[in-house]
Amino acid sequence: MRVLHTADWHLGQRFISGHERTEEHRHFLDWLVATVREQRVEVLIVAGDVFDTGSPSNQALELYYSFLLQMQATGCRDIVVVGGNHDSPATLNAPARLLRHLRVHVVGCVPECFADQVLVLNDAAGQPGLVVCAVPFLRDRDVRLSVPGETAEEREQRIKQGIADHYARVAEHETVWQHKATGVPVLATGHLYAAGAAPSDSERTIHVGNLGQVTAEHFPEIFDYVALGHIHRPQRVGGREHIRYSGSPIALSFSEVDHPKEVLVLEFAAGKLHSLNMLPVPGARRLVRFHGALDDVILSLTTYNNAGYTLPAWVDVEIRSELTQLEVADALLKVIAALDRSQLEVLNRRHFRLVKLKPLGEADDEPLTRSLHDFTEREVFEQRLETEAEDGRAALLRTFDELLESMRG
Repeated sequence: MRVLHTADWHLGQRFISGHERTEEHRHFLDWLVATVREQRVEVLIVAGDVFDTGSPSNQALELYYSFLLQMQATGCRDIVVVGGNHDSPATLNAPARLLRHLRVHVVGCVPECFADQVLVLNDAAGQPGLVVCAVPFLRDRDVRLSVPGETAEEREQRIKQGIADHYARVAEHETVWQHKATGVPVLATGHLYAAGAAPSDSERTIHVGNLGQVTAEHFPEIFDYVALGHIHRPQRVGGREHIRYSGSPIALSFSEVDHPKEVLVLEFAAGKLHSLNMLPVPGARRLVRFHGALDDVILSLTTYNNAGYTLPAWVDVEIRSELTQLEVADALLKVIAALDRSQLEVLNRRHFRLVKLKPLGEADDEPLTRSLHDFTEREVFEQRLETEAEDGRAALLRTFDELLESMRG
């Protein structure tokens, strides 16, 4: 059985200043269809965050459904889609009964019937070839009951135990262990933050598992592979080869410019994971950072070569200089106006002014001044917390994360 693991598409994402990512996503999905066909993939796993928001645009929905339609012309027999923290369970689940006729299995949230998370997928001979424990993003209400008066530490422990219990319960389902006993491999999905995972700026902190509470040990040994989503950098969890994040297929923020983008192709044989291959995803657009002195940045902008990419690069500019904001802006705007917009487009620019110069040979420069728009909401709140009692800061920060996540949908 050949399986492809991907996640964190974030269809419909609007980048800085509302720039659309539609063409980049279309490029990826077309490549994915071709790859499924070339790699003879039999099962496709999408481990959450299909969409960037709970109310995806018509363009994002068109991309999703067009992809599912194109997949019908490949040799892929089954597609499993689970919800992520960005997805609306209602949006994903609405066409689930119809999509089931196309062998697209959607689990947008923990279903009312717990057993509906356990899928038995047949091989080419029509016999059970893979059991998928399709666990979506576990929301607070899915893993714990509210306990009045509990401390922050007790709450964290309850969440941790709730996640562990959910995976233990699905692993103990009779369909899982009965098929495992006959030599059928078992794959589980998840959309969460595991301990030790390296996130990027584009991953919004989530309140379930946001402190790295889930470890490799929380996934029962009966799972031959665990396909994870939420972290955008591809990586193993706890050094385990069979517990992995596939990462996002495109860079979702400038913090991901150096991240590899890939999908994972798995081969199951003799009831276990036989091989795992990482396939790099070709990008249609490059995100670039030009940081440094004004002259260096201008040189980088004017000599940039966009060969190999079908869409113009998006550029993040950060200048450190002794000049005033007006002087830097004047020099930079003249250069930007003359740039070939088919090659690159500057989306974000910042100026950090050196407020004091040190004699040559002396140690580090003075810290650079940041303006308010250079801070994230969380960083602003963290600075506000410095005036609060230290023993209460952690609980306030967790509450802030929950509020921020609920506002962002």
